[in-house]
Amino acid sequence: MNRTIAVIDDDVYIGDMIERVLKKEGYLVLRAYSGTEALLLLDQKRPDLILLDLMLPGLSGEAILPKISDIPVIVISAKVDVQDKVKLLLNGASDYLTKPFEIQELLARITVQFRNKKKETKTTSLAIGDLKLDTALHELYVEQTLVRLTKTEYAILKLLMQNPKQVITKSAMLERISEDTPDCVESSLKVHISNLRKKLREVNGKDYIEAVWGIGFKLRE
Repeated sequence: MNRTIAVIDDDVYIGDMIERVLKKEGYLVLRAYSGTEALLLLDQKRPDLILLDLMLPGLSGEAILPKISDIPVIVISAKVDVQDKVKLLLNGASDYLTKPFEIQELLARITVQFRNKKKETKTTSLAIGDLKLDTALHELYVEQTLVRLTKTEYAILKLLMQNPKQVITKSAMLERISEDTPDCVESSLKVHISNLRKKLREVNGKDYIEAVWGIGFKLRE
């Protein structure tokens, strides 16, 4: 089955060039030329990967990014500032490519994202240190001890374990767990995380989740 890639870019010349190359490689291509059009497209279709420009008319790429969940996003932008890149990667981008770029590099990065996605699909458990999360049975073991989690606690821990070295901002966390737990809102997020930390601590006294002041949360290394 051919994979589908959404190209979200208002630059028609670049978009057309990318579309031609992708189709030649056997991909199906969807197009959107503005932020608003991109959200309408994503309401109706579910591509396997998104190439997202930042400088879009209407809603910017930065505004759209947190609204995308469980689809790899490669940001393509003329912005070269390291802080911009860091912020976008923390907010959910899978990769970042600076314009102008070599088309072979873009194709390589797309291949890497699909390879990663394939690994995720095959894996039915996540293991980090003492933590083992069975994603098929929705069970958590801490040092062989089964810990009962609520649906929201499970979604939070799964996200943190999928991104072990990454700080997840509160807004990105809410966005990315909303599919599993639509009832979790910003005011209750802290309570859920506090309860989760307490349950983990009760097993062996260790604190597995670190709050990064003013940004969000990450797994403690």
